[in-house]
Amino acid sequence: MSSPVLAHPEIMHGTPCFRGTRVPVRSLFDHLAQGYNIDFFLMEFPSVPRELVMQVLDHASHIAEQSAAKPELNVESAAR
Repeated sequence: MSSPVLAHPEIMHGTPCFRGTRVPVRSLFDHLAQGYNIDFFLMEFPSVPRELVMQVLDHASHIAEQSAAKPELNVESAAR
């Protein structure tokens, strides 16, 4: 499986975007943080396939799990 994200200096100045689009991945997380759901995001950005959104969220979930398993990367323990 190829990466759902592409960062290329000639596309959006290297901003990580959904593969095959000029839609920054950050826009997905901004929408979710504002309380919008995935369906709304997909309506706003029809060039982004649902499959890529799900791959990005799955990848983000794995990163969060890995960082929680490593005490030096755990934000909660760092705040103490």
